[in-house]
Amino acid sequence: MAVQPDSGGKDDVKTQFVTREGTYRLMTLSEYSRPTRVGYTSGSGSTHVRVSLVSLPPGPGGGAPGSDGQASDDRICFNHGKELYVYVYRGVKKAADLTKPVDKKMYKGTNPTCHDFNAATVTPESVALVVGFSTGQIQLIDPIKKELSKLYNEERLIDKTRVTCIKWVPGSSNLFIAAHASGQLYVYNEELTCGTASPHYQLFKQGDGYSIHTCRTKSTRNPLYRWLIGVDGSCINEFAFSPCGTNLAVVSQDGFLRVFHYDTMELIGRARSYFGGFLCVCWSPDGKYVVVGGEDDLVTVWSFGERRVVARGQGHRSWVSVVAFDPYVVSFSEGDSEEVADEDKKSESVQCYRLGSVSQDTQLCFWDLTEDVLRPPVRARASAHLSPNSQNFSPNGVPGAKVPTKCTKTNKVGHKHAELSGHNNAAGEPSGAKPVAKTKANNVSTLNISVGKAKEESSGSLGVNFTQRLAGFSFGERRSDHRRNFSLSKPAEKTSATNTVALRGKSAGTHTNDTYDPLKLIGTPSCPRFDECPVLEPLICKKIAHERLTSLLFRAEYFVTACADGCVNTWARPSRQHNGEVRPRRSERADRIDLVD
Repeated sequence: MAVQPDSGGKDDVKTQFVTREGTYRLMTLSEYSRPTRVGYTSGSGSTHVRVSLVSLPPGPGGGAPGSDGQASDDRICFNHGKELYVYVYRGVKKAADLTKPVDKKMYKGTNPTCHDFNAATVTPESVALVVGFSTGQIQLIDPIKKELSKLYNEERLIDKTRVTCIKWVPGSSNLFIAAHASGQLYVYNEELTCGTASPHYQLFKQGDGYSIHTCRTKSTRNPLYRWLIGVDGSCINEFAFSPCGTNLAVVSQDGFLRVFHYDTMELIGRARSYFGGFLCVCWSPDGKYVVVGGEDDLVTVWSFGERRVVARGQGHRSWVSVVAFDPYVVSFSEGDSEEVADEDKKSESVQCYRLGSVSQDTQLCFWDLTEDVLRPPVRARASAHLSPNSQNFSPNGVPGAKVPTKCTKTNKVGHKHAELSGHNNAAGEPSGAKPVAKTKANNVSTLNISVGKAKEESSGSLGVNFTQRLAGFSFGERRSDHRRNFSLSKPAEKTSATNTVALRGKSAGTHTNDTYDPLKLIGTPSCPRFDECPVLEPLICKKIAHERLTSLLFRAEYFVTACADGCVNTWARPSRQHNGEVRPRRSERADRIDLVD
């Protein structure tokens, strides 16, 4: 289905749009931002506004679930510049009260860049929130109790580069992972302290293009593990766990998607961008597909079962900043209306996936990934794309299989021993690692997060990585003005010797392999040519903000977007359909549905 791009002046921003399932509307009363709105300037600190949401369980004296089954007392966290805000969030039910934040923090000399609530330990009176900063530090707080405050990498001895992504290990009460611009992932135990000197590492495991290290210490301390991913120190932009918590997908500025089995620490799949770096990644609700977006302005779909790129989406006119599956929408045919799938029916009735993406072009795109695109008839020339051994990597991560109950108990990715903070071997190593003698741990006093005018140092910026070297290499006719109708369908036939980049492992334990030459990957299952896999067009593509979009989260009754000016918006879903009748939700009051273009 062809999509007409939005056109018009700068103020042509949509407040509602129509899809097959109905009309999505911007809820102007549910807008969250700084209490005092100020004009947006590109130089005012960090402009990548991240949003985290968590639902608090019912508690005494209130907090009972609403009519839609959703907890009425949710918490939303977002960052803007040097500030971090936490508010009570009720979706489309009530207007936002910006004068009463649950917690507000302003930092000096550093900016919060990412954050994540721990859904495994949340209670009506407490929730753990971990925050990463532009100067490399990490802070753990409780915005409800306001009693918890811990700092990690306080003196920047572990890593001096900005924290690009931080998340709790699924199902874990005390393990979280932080990615840095240096191209390294660190596994932390929130119950442990960091050393008072720069850590010394020893090689624990290595593979093609990555290595894993542990701290060489006599007592267990943070970081438990250091994952060095990539061969040129390229920035890790984002990572995401599979729904069962078994597999970990990582995207980097070097243009690679790498999928690991987290328990065994084995690389089980990868993909390469068509141009530039990958910026964002997400898993389908059933774990069968990984979708990435990046600097090639494309949405790329990678099949976990087939270990290959199966489709690309072309619709954005600038870098894709966020991709996210909508697990609540299931489409069946071109003429049928959508249904909001029940949790127990998702895995058995999904015939079409709904995907959302936002970009620096200020546009929101919806995509329908149908079976006829994801599973086309096998052709002779495509038979080489299938991996006969694709199901032999992870018996617990077989796509589409029902996840056993014990999955969340064993998904500590080989780090389950680390949760016993005082009773495990050095760095919480999995079985097979040699234990070392224990001595008294050095405690680190908690200091002010302020680092003055500390300059952010990024090892990823030292030297030119192969993505930058590829900037002059054309995979097709790429227009500099990011017009919608740019063509990538004709691969370039001529390449010079200067365009061939030989990747060399600059870090200990990494391998140099011809298969990581980006030019040699063109035409392979990891990066098929543009005419070798389906090219999708978006279901809708609408301009919904004045500034570049940076966040997208889907919930049962709404979805949330955020842009670089610090504004967090809530969009109400269409009315549900029950037995052929349209029944509006309680939250759709007349005074909130007067939004028109």
